[in-house]
Amino acid sequence: MAQLTSVCVYCGSGFGGDPAFADAARRLGTALARAGVKLVYGGGNVGLMGTVAGATLDAGGTVTGIIPDFLKSRERMLDAVQETIVVSDMHTRKRLMFDRADAFVALPGGIGTLEELVEQLTWAQLGQHRKPILLLSVNGFWDPLITLIDHMRTHGFIREGLDLNYLVGEDPDRVVETLSEVLARSEPAPLADELIEKRF
Repeated sequence: MAQLTSVCVYCGSGFGGDPAFADAARRLGTALARAGVKLVYGGGNVGLMGTVAGATLDAGGTVTGIIPDFLKSRERMLDAVQETIVVSDMHTRKRLMFDRADAFVALPGGIGTLEELVEQLTWAQLGQHRKPILLLSVNGFWDPLITLIDHMRTHGFIREGLDLNYLVGEDPDRVVETLSEVLARSEPAPLADELIEKRF
């Protein structure tokens, strides 16, 4: 049975216009720390990124930040984290965040958050991983994306056998419990390449 030991959190480098976003980031970071689950994130000390990392640290948790060299000054690296990994580019950052995490959570964020989330959804759709992906839809933030996915499905671009597998939650305090339950039921090995070809 797979255990939840680390969660990669994608989120904005800004706070957004709703105070509930920062509150959710704080609650999620606190919940991760209390459950003994490591936070893996983008390494910055700004916006929701800094909020979730700071809350994890404040509650006694462990944090790994992964940041490209060119963003060190813009996103102001959080020096207090236990592990900071500086990489050369965004591709390396995303791959390391994937490798270090057992599951993924998307808090509200901008185009960068969306891009990271959609990449994980795509990799899962192609059978490259079975790690749980949860959209933390604070005050319905991710509802338009869910509607768009339904629209794609209706028009035949998300076909049977290639559906997207993701979770939607609204309560940051339940994220660890939800991911742990799903991970415990999942099969650890990715699909074989031959099976991926058959799905197309």
